[in-house]
Amino acid sequence: MTIDRAGLADFLRRRRAALQPEDVGLVRDVQRRTSGLRREEVALLCNMSTDYYTKLERERGPQPSAQLITSITQGLHLSLDQRDHLFRLAGLNAPARGPASPHVSPGLLRILNRMNDTPAEIITELGETLYQNPLGIALTGDRTSHRGPDRSIGYRWFVDPATRQLYAPEDHPFHTRMFASGLRQIATLRGPGSRAAYYVNLLLAESKEFRQVWEKHEVAIPPIVKRFVHPEIGTLELHYQTLLDPERSHRLSVFTAVPGTESHEKLQWLTAIAASRRRSPHHADDVNDDRVPQASQGTPTPR
Repeated sequence: MTIDRAGLADFLRRRRAALQPEDVGLVRDVQRRTSGLRREEVALLCNMSTDYYTKLERERGPQPSAQLITSITQGLHLSLDQRDHLFRLAGLNAPARGPASPHVSPGLLRILNRMNDTPAEIITELGETLYQNPLGIALTGDRTSHRGPDRSIGYRWFVDPATRQLYAPEDHPFHTRMFASGLRQIATLRGPGSRAAYYVNLLLAESKEFRQVWEKHEVAIPPIVKRFVHPEIGTLELHYQTLLDPERSHRLSVFTAVPGTESHEKLQWLTAIAASRRRSPHHADDVNDDRVPQASQGTPTPR
């Protein structure tokens, strides 16, 4: 496929003009004169330089990669049909649709962008964090920076001891059962060739603890309250609710504290911490589809 530079530039300009700062979680400047988003704002949302994005709108520069187009797709809050159109304009094949797609719906992003007083994140069915709001980052750290199987918190729980430091030690046995049961449920749903099944094979080879809890054959142990041990403000007891996007199997996870409690007061402190680090919501790109490459199927070699 050949890149359509004129079509790509025109589409980007029109989508930028159609969005307002409030649509993407940015604060509107009182003296603002631009009707839509500025180029530098789009570049920030897409994790790229303003210079590179400007070249795309001016029909210049190298052909963008699939990962870069994925970033633009999410930064401009495109629908799936708009995403596929953007990929074709860039001379690329659009990613497969389905439960493993990294494409977050614009509606779910809008909800996340409006959550300024509570930690929230958008995750896949395998616990891979795609987006976090600033308060979510302040609570758990940047969870979008992991790569490969480490993107799944359920996988990290069994192979990376540092993952457990954020949670109260007395809750570790429950989390162990919860992550194993959740992975079993998704692996059964998606089948032997899925990424979930691949993670199961990895963990069976790498973790004795996982093998022991896997033998119990537990399914669907949902968390209701989570106790986080934050390095700066101590323990927070937060209630856990989710909003499901059934088309993509993405979940908007929200953590709230009961008003009047110590945890609620600490959440206000966390808001101040988040404000001091204020940035646009973090997002992850390039989640692989649900099919494991043929060479990776079966029981893998332990790392």
